[in-house]
Amino acid sequence: MPSVKKVQVTFDCADPERVARFWCEVLGYVPPPPPEGFATWDDHARTLPPEERGAWFACSDPTGVGPRLFFQRVPEGKVVKNRVHLDVRAGTGLVGAERLAVLEAECARLVALGAVRVRLLEADEVNESCIVMQDVEGNEFCLD
Repeated sequence: MPSVKKVQVTFDCADPERVARFWCEVLGYVPPPPPEGFATWDDHARTLPPEERGAWFACSDPTGVGPRLFFQRVPEGKVVKNRVHLDVRAGTGLVGAERLAVLEAECARLVALGAVRVRLLEADEVNESCIVMQDVEGNEFCLD
């Protein structure tokens, strides 16, 4: 039996397009083109019943390597810590002060996009430093 090679990461959220566009900026991802026959997603949305407008949005890695991200509107808000989260790998291969400098610079960029810095987890005997953050709807992720 062949193994699955592609995955999609799905986010439950209140405003799918807002969250998707945040992650596009974070990861350098792009939204898909609008459906055939429509110049923009807004043009397409105007053809949908009101309750379906803005119900989902997606983005993908333009290189085709990373997973597709899918954002779907749900009625309930986030209550507790995520059970799954993304690690944004900005400091891969770096250690010590050099790693912290890269993480802090990327953290500043992400805060300007609407992310929230939660805390710095400093290096120990097992792990390198990382910064715990939240996206524009409070979903946790690690800047690693």
